Amino acid sequence: MTTQPSASTKPRLPRWMTAFGPQVIAALVVGVVLGLIAKATGSTADDPNALGQTLQIIGSSYVSLLRTAVIPLIFFAIIASIANLSQVSNAARLAWKTLLWFMITALIAVVIGIALGTIFQPGVGTGQETPAGYEGGTGSWLGFLQGLIPANYLGLDVSAGFSADEQSVSTRVNFNVLQIIVVAIAVGIAALKVGAAADPFLSFARSTLAIIQKVLWWIIRLAPLGTIGLLGNATATYGWDTIGALGQYTLAIYVGLAAVLFIVYPILLKVSGLSFRKYFAGAWPAIQLAFVSRSSVGTLPLSQRVTERNLGVPSGYASFAVPLGATTKMDGCAAIYPAISAIFVAQFFNVDLNIIHYLLIVLVSVIGSAATAGTTGATVMLTLTLTTVGLPLEGVALLLAVDPILDMGRTAVNVAGQILVPTIVAKREGLLDEDVYNASNPLDPFEDDAAADTADAADGVRADEDEARDLSQSRA
Repeated sequence: MTTQPSASTKPRLPRWMTAFGPQVIAALVVGVVLGLIAKATGSTADDPNALGQTLQIIGSSYVSLLRTAVIPLIFFAIIASIANLSQVSNAARLAWKTLLWFMITALIAVVIGIALGTIFQPGVGTGQETPAGYEGGTGSWLGFLQGLIPANYLGLDVSAGFSADEQSVSTRVNFNVLQIIVVAIAVGIAALKVGAAADPFLSFARSTLAIIQKVLWWIIRLAPLGTIGLLGNATATYGWDTIGALGQYTLAIYVGLAAVLFIVYPILLKVSGLSFRKYFAGAWPAIQLAFVSRSSVGTLPLSQRVTERNLGVPSGYASFAVPLGATTKMDGCAAIYPAISAIFVAQFFNVDLNIIHYLLIVLVSVIGSAATAGTTGATVMLTLTLTTVGLPLEGVALLLAVDPILDMGRTAVNVAGQILVPTIVAKREGLLDEDVYNASNPLDPFEDDAAADTADAADGVRADEDEARDLSQSRA
């Protein structure tokens, strides 16, 4: 009689070769090295050499793949999340608590940003000049409110332009994610109100979402390759010269992001009776992907998975809170960044800020995060902040050169906050599975659910066999 070897005895590749984290870290190193080589061999943003162009194509292609799935992902994720929330007890209470914690953490983050901007004085003595002929963008609360009203069902924004050089007319189609969110919320609530007649539609929405998430999951698995292209292109394009010119500003931003991630969040977790070490270990895969992809929405499937599988937040609640956070919860882009940037612009143009200006910055950061959804992210939030405070919009151009490097840290903090709030709310409402949260080793978020279930079943069979053998030996 032969015995089959158990799954645990099968040879496996070393973890550093298969785990997502080490792969991305290795890609970070490779990307920086290749970027420096490209820059040293004469590659520029306007005239990239072969290596620079290759990095540019890899990075832009990966971002394009992420963006391809974003629109249907948001639409069906919100509909499904509203439907899933109905299965959770005290749904209205959970929704209110989630929004309240979104505002609390945003308030803390923007206060830290104002404090650091005052301490670092990033706009004093930079020596930069306002680009000649620059025309600042527009952004206002009225425009933001008007943007909430869907122009059409799909939130399409079509614009046409004429190229004098090529003597051609180009048409560009953009999606307004904020309008898509409004449409999806209305559709989801309507489906719940309709009742049983909407069950086929909700089943279709859930099935479609599952398919989209699977496709997006395959795209996310390409993150190490995308990392090489994105970081390599950023290094080849900007190098470290630009960072040196605006070094104090960049340092202030990253100190603020680090303060939120490593001081504020641990304190909030500690007050809620949770270990930050366990939280960070569980959320790290999503935070890491957010850093290199610079997309909260693109990281959404991974954020939701680690929230459920590594941190023990119930699926019904996580499927509501995490997608909502991915489009409206921006501690990095909508709090730290606009606060320090507004102070930088004011100092650069020698504009004195008073207490009213600071209160307006706080108000915009706490309430206006949704304005970043579906537009140009932090740039729109910065424009909205400068407009509200009354600062020169020319300041936006001064900051665009280092924006890609800042955006990495901002997005990482955004995603960390989007995972943090559902975890804290679930803990305070008695919904958190603390055995999962406090597990010694977080689950690999890239392990298929079916494979995990098979492994669990195999472990259960082996445990039953061991128990039967022990019982037989005791009887003997």
